[in-house]
Amino acid sequence: MASASTPFPISLHAPIHQPTTVRSTPLKFSSTRVLARPIKASTSETPPDLAVATRTGSGSKDLPIRTIPGSYGLPIIGPLKDRNDYFHNQKPEEFFKSRIRKYNSTVFRVNMPPGGFIAENPQVVALLDGKSFPVLFDVDKVEKKDLFTGTYMPSTELTGGYRILSYLDPSEPNHAKLKSLLFYLLKSSRNRIFPEFKATYSELFDSFEKELAANGKADFAGPADAAAFNFLARAMYGKNPADTKLGSDAPTLITKWVFFNLHPLLTLGLPSIIEDPLLHTFPLPPSLVKSDYQRLYEFFLEYSGEILVEAEKLGISREEAAHNLLFATCFNTWGGMKILFSNLVKRVGRAGTKLQIRLAEEIRSVVKSHGGELTMGGIEQMELTKSVVFECLRFEPPVPAQYARAKKDFVIESHDAAFRVKAGEMLYGYQPLATRDPKIFDRAEEFVPERFLGEEGERLLKHVVWSNGPETENPTVGNKQCAGKDFVVLVARLFLIEIFRRYDSFDIEVGSSPLGSSVKFSSLRKASF
Repeated sequence: MASASTPFPISLHAPIHQPTTVRSTPLKFSSTRVLARPIKASTSETPPDLAVATRTGSGSKDLPIRTIPGSYGLPIIGPLKDRNDYFHNQKPEEFFKSRIRKYNSTVFRVNMPPGGFIAENPQVVALLDGKSFPVLFDVDKVEKKDLFTGTYMPSTELTGGYRILSYLDPSEPNHAKLKSLLFYLLKSSRNRIFPEFKATYSELFDSFEKELAANGKADFAGPADAAAFNFLARAMYGKNPADTKLGSDAPTLITKWVFFNLHPLLTLGLPSIIEDPLLHTFPLPPSLVKSDYQRLYEFFLEYSGEILVEAEKLGISREEAAHNLLFATCFNTWGGMKILFSNLVKRVGRAGTKLQIRLAEEIRSVVKSHGGELTMGGIEQMELTKSVVFECLRFEPPVPAQYARAKKDFVIESHDAAFRVKAGEMLYGYQPLATRDPKIFDRAEEFVPERFLGEEGERLLKHVVWSNGPETENPTVGNKQCAGKDFVVLVARLFLIEIFRRYDSFDIEVGSSPLGSSVKFSSLRKASF
């Protein structure tokens, strides 16, 4: 649902390599149960040698106050150099890691794309560790107005002329109304989630089996994108898209519309001399996707009946509500499911048979103990399943970037130092580095399925922040945490449950794709116990 930053990766280009096959062998392992409770001036590029002061944190060591290292460089030239490094010379992760090494700091000044004629001011203070990153959620210290996509905001022509909830700060009157509407949407659909997920994803895996039988492989992305939208439409709005004028076109329409929103942050892997003028210098005309967006809008306007009635009670017009429902469903939720489900298949597939058999044993044992029925109580007992979902959200968060603007002067703390920021400065966090912080997580760069089991695992959940807030906290009308936080975690668990009720294990091939990486099933071994 509506989060405070885009769910799409900032790169549409993955390094070209030959597909790799991940195979598993049909072995059985007994499950291990571990109980857990439910759930604008530049500064010198050389870091200062000495602290000028110290800051005492409650219950923590004194931290030296450093001048924020880094430089924005010369006007025009500095932003262009950083943009070229980010998209072409280094790519995002190395872009940040190289500067951490250079400045000996996880907090520094840098220019963020796109710059050009799209973003007036590219200057940010980057926060790249798990201690400094959470300040981006603190609405007492920062504001989120028009920062959903970062240093630029797409034209409101792409959203029916409205500033959508994702671009609103909690201090704005419409924020509470629109977020309340999303809470109502989730509540009103709760009885349809289980049956519609089961029906939709049973159809999806039936299609994978047919494709495997015919061709020996089954592509995940295309069919899964269609299934995600069908599920959302059926569960949230009680309508099968196939029975409407929209038909099966939604995933294609959404992808094109999202591209026009996010093209300043994307790379297609083209030479910079072609790509930067095309994508990163001027906004693409919204008129080119107007008819596509209109088709999506008409679907939500026509089939959001009771939700639109509730919107009017909240003081929101039917038109504004429909545009917000479209954005929350298509951009936030569908976009998040697209990335998260692919990541789950990739990570669990790469983990191999041992993990897959353990998941199958846990899931089937719990369902059997509940009389063969899947219940919320039963899902809470699937502790390994829950841990795998949280580990995937930690390791590859669907929302990689977060932005905020300082409301006032205050001090930000990393693990090693404290830094003064001024009111009005833009703050930026690259979440994959924050959630793979080795000072918080052991084996931080590894995918560890059991990481969130037991009391220690529960303690670590506060550092899982994919939803624009800690996993241990809840979204409210007064914060920017994703309204559908619990919904996303639930459907991710349901996805694993659907797989391992049907199959003992599976093999995959992972290759390059315009959207990160492509995943194909090369085998699906049907349940044998």
